Parts: sequence; C-alpha cells; structure tokens
Amino acid sequence: MNKQKSVVALTGASGYIGQNLMEKLTKNTEVIALSRNGDHYENSEHVTWRSCDLYSMADAEKALEGADIAVYLVHSMLPSAKLTQGSFEDMDVILADNFAQAAKKQGIKQIIYLSGIVPEAASSLSRHLSSRLEVEKILRAYGIPVTTIRAGLIVGPKGSSFPILAKLVKRLPFMLLPEWTKTKTQPIALKDVVQTLNQSVDNDELSDQSIDVGGPEVMTYQAMMEKVADIMGKKLKMVSFPFMTVHLSRLWVRFVTGSSKEMVYPLIESLAHPMTVQKEHTHPRWSHGTTPFEAAAKEALDHGESKSKKNPFSFSPVRHDVRSVQRVPIPEGKDSDWVAKYYLKWLETTLNPWIKTRVDEVHSCQIGFLFKYAPLLELTYSKERSTSDRALYYITGGWLADNQKNIRGRLEFRKIPNKAEAIVAIHDYMPSLPWFFYKYTQAKVHLLVMILFRKHLENVDPQVIERSSKQHLAAPC
Repeated sequence: MNKQKSVVALTGASGYIGQNLMEKLTKNTEVIALSRNGDHYENSEHVTWRSCDLYSMADAEKALEGADIAVYLVHSMLPSAKLTQGSFEDMDVILADNFAQAAKKQGIKQIIYLSGIVPEAASSLSRHLSSRLEVEKILRAYGIPVTTIRAGLIVGPKGSSFPILAKLVKRLPFMLLPEWTKTKTQPIALKDVVQTLNQSVDNDELSDQSIDVGGPEVMTYQAMMEKVADIMGKKLKMVSFPFMTVHLSRLWVRFVTGSSKEMVYPLIESLAHPMTVQKEHTHPRWSHGTTPFEAAAKEALDHGESKSKKNPFSFSPVRHDVRSVQRVPIPEGKDSDWVAKYYLKWLETTLNPWIKTRVDEVHSCQIGFLFKYAPLLELTYSKERSTSDRALYYITGGWLADNQKNIRGRLEFRKIPNKAEAIVAIHDYMPSLPWFFYKYTQAKVHLLVMILFRKHLENVDPQVIERSSKQHLAAPC
C-alpha cells in the first residue's frame, strides 16, 4: 500500500453503503476492506480485502493493523450464527467494544460511525436508537476521536427502511395507516450520506463531533408512500387506522414484505420518534443533503437489485454453531473477572448436587455432572487475552463440546464501558449433541441458568456477595 495516503479500514465493505463509500474513498485514500468473507474478494490497486469477525477481539486487532482511520458501518440485527440467543443490543456492545479496543491498540486516529438520529425530546428511546447511542458511547470510551454521522431514513436500493417501505407500496392494493405513518422524518439520499461520510475522513472540522444529516424535505411516512406510489404509477388507497398498535404493525409489515423479524421489529419500534435534523446538531456544510426525496426514490427504485454487487462466494458453509449473549449487573466495587469466578461457584451452588465445578490455580475450570472426572465442559482461562474488564475462557473439552470442530469456541465476561453491567457471551460454540436435541434441551437450560444468574445479581444482598467472595474466590476450588 502507498503509505503517503491515509489508510482507511472500512467495516461492512461488502454491504450496500460500504460498497458505495469505497468508490469514493479510493480516490484519495488506501482502503482496507473488511468483511466476514473478505478472503473471497480480489484485491485491487487501492483496496486490500481482509476477512474479519468482529466478535473476536483478536480478529479485530489484525483487521485494523496498518490503518490510520476506521469507518464503522456495523450492526447486528441479523443473526450470524446458526443459533443466536440474545438481543441485538447486547451483541452490538461486543462488536463495538472489540472494534474500539482494537482501534486503540493499533493507533487509529479517527473513527467514523454511521448512526441514527437521536431525538432528544423523547422520554424514552426505542431499542434500536438506544443501541445506536450506546454504541457511540462505547466507541468514544477509549479516547479516540469519533465522528458520528446521524441519519434518519436513507433512500437507497438496498438496506432496511426504504426497501421495506417500497415493498409495502408495491404489494398492497390499499393500506391501513397506523398512527406512526403520521410521524415526521427527514429522508436523505444514499449518495448524500456517502458524500458526508467521505468528507469526514481526516476532517478536523468534524473531529469528535456528532452531527445530524438529512435531505431537503421533512415528510411523514404517509407522504413518502404516496410519492413512491406515484413513481411506480400505482393508485394506492389509504385509510387511517389509528387503532393499530406497534405490535400489530410489526406483524403486518413482516407478513407483507417478507423481511425478517430481526430487521422489521426494531425499525418499526423506532417509527414513533420524529427523525428530523436537530438544529443544535447540524454542521453548516455537511448536514444538509441536496437531493429531493422524489429524485432519490426514483433512482433507488430504478436501480433496485441491479446495483447489487453479487459475490459468487458470498454463501457460507453450514455450521452448527452457537452464539449466546446475555447482560448482567456488576455489583458495586466488582469487575468482570470477579463476575466470571463468582458465576462458576454460583453454578455449583445453584445446581447442587447435580453440577460440580473445579477451578485450578490458573482459573481454568471443569464443569461436571455429579462426577468431577467426567466433565460436561472444560474451560481454559486465557491470561494473555484477559483483563479486569474482560475474562476470556476457551472451550477446550468436555462431552458437551464437539472437540474436533470446536476450534474457536469461547466464553467471555466483559464489562460495558462506563456502566455497572457485564456481557456474558458464548461464541462459536459447536455442541456435540444432535442439533435438534441440543436446541430444545441444552440451549434452553443455558438460557434459564443465565436468567437465574442475572436475577441473583440483581437481588442478592451485597454482604452475602462479600462473604461469598472471601469464602470461595480467594482460593481455587
């Protein structure tokens, strides 16, 4: 790579926003294009592809090596494992924290993050917007200047919100309008968002700033649907139906569009908020898109799927892998390393006499059923990858693990920056039980155990925790 130019690491490079942004970036920078299947793409003059699984901090560190600036276009609303247990909010915490810590280690001087407009007047935010704001705070937690570009509905041929809106208009002969269709938003053309993201690179004016961006028109969702119907040459009858709840709307939109519930549900929940540019969060040069909604919508509909850059290697082999992510409170004065050790001892106490745990002098652990010499799982503590804020255990054995395939399986306890909460996560776990049997037995038991552990930490007397710490955590079991 030509080191005279800035080197930009671009996450989500194979996505539709990433693809369009990469075309802009390569005119003035060198690009490290990051994707889960990056090894399947060919490098070009200004682009080097790298495979990266951001659920792995080690992968994130390797991916950002040699970069000066990093662009974060990541969200976890779509599952990445065959069985995913946990909310997208908690998975977003892991992705953002790995990325931010890796950026710190590799000397990244600027992070650029595409987020959603956060209405300050709202008494409570939707899960989707709350998660976007939490991610922004995590990216800022390690001292790297973060430029956050907050957009509402992005009008483009792919993605989430606009394609769903277009499918509703295309497939319905008439439409019952819930109350959220009266909510105001400020849609912005894909090319205007990409332009602002591109202009943010190495831009001192936007360093460590959060700015809202929007198009030239403020519209309701009903008005947008009417415009889209006109472009399609379709007569769409609309009838106000204010009695339709958000829950009914989610089911209705999912049924009509065929989109996944992981994508539809968080987006519909966010439609109760007005997504318009807020004056106090604008920049005179970079906040105001110039493309009218009608022109942006027409371009998006005309291009449709034809603009998609199909990758012949985009399929993934079938893996019976598991990701399970849960959030638990951290008692005052404790850290993630303490939570990990306490969990292992609590597990034995709660499931006594059926489950036994044994922790050695280096904190590695065996979890057994009745007999300690026949472990269900063996967990090997990774001292070099652990800190007080993150305890990492590799799943290295036990008859519940497929030891031939379980190469990257791991259990981690991670503190959320600036919060008294931890994420407890299993990644890339390959169970030995037949898949159907595992899904409805072991997986369900694990979820139940984690719910009980969370409730225990929420309600336990601090003095009980302190006594337990002195009795059980001072020495190996």
